[in-house]
Amino acid sequence: MSEEELLLGKDLFIAGTGTSAESMQWAIAELINHPSVFKKVREEIESIVGKTRLVEESDIPNLPYLQAVVKETLRLYPPGPVTTRECRQNCKINGYDIPEKIAVAINLYAIMRDPDSWDDPNEFRPERFLVSLNEQEKLDQCQVEGKGQTFNFVPFGAGRRGCPGTALAFSMIHTAVAALVQCFDLKVSGEEYGTKVDMQPGPGMSLSMARRLIVSGEGDGTKVDMQSGPGMSLHMSHPLIVRPIVHFNPFAASM
Repeated sequence: MSEEELLLGKDLFIAGTGTSAESMQWAIAELINHPSVFKKVREEIESIVGKTRLVEESDIPNLPYLQAVVKETLRLYPPGPVTTRECRQNCKINGYDIPEKIAVAINLYAIMRDPDSWDDPNEFRPERFLVSLNEQEKLDQCQVEGKGQTFNFVPFGAGRRGCPGTALAFSMIHTAVAALVQCFDLKVSGEEYGTKVDMQPGPGMSLSMARRLIVSGEGDGTKVDMQSGPGMSLHMSHPLIVRPIVHFNPFAASM
């Protein structure tokens, strides 16, 4: 490989792993905060996969509720809450003059919490992505895939300059979250978090948790604080540390 190819591979690896890991944390934290949703995801996995093997990437197309959970997580906590584009010609936006060649910052976080586009935009409600296909007025929300063509759902940007790793990120996040839900019971420690999981994002280039999340299989069922911290990316104020107990061991038969 050439030096240029190595540098490109490094950029792809760094950009593709950290952001996906943050998204997995947000998804698990929301599932802990919403045990009924956690239960539905597990029941869906067990109905499709059974209780004798580990969920695989090939199972994901048959798990629509899991897909809805991941989409809702990405809507609320996009890996990069702000993106930029270069203006190609002089124009006006809401009365402001935008010169040619200027960099324009686009707030993806605000777009995906816009009450004009989403009902109860700040609520974690995966069912919004499972509306009946015969409800034509809501068809767009049901069909959005996060691939940059539906401009109210843009967790990976939009258009030709959208994230090139969107498909890989979706695959990684779905498969990892599915495996964690299938195999482990997760509860948060009440001493660390009180009554709610802290969902505050922390500083950085991606939307990560601001406060460290410690999850224990022996927890008392309290919720995670979902506060995020400041920065260019939405990460938790307190990073997620999971101490799970086993619910299903797919490797038991081979041990």
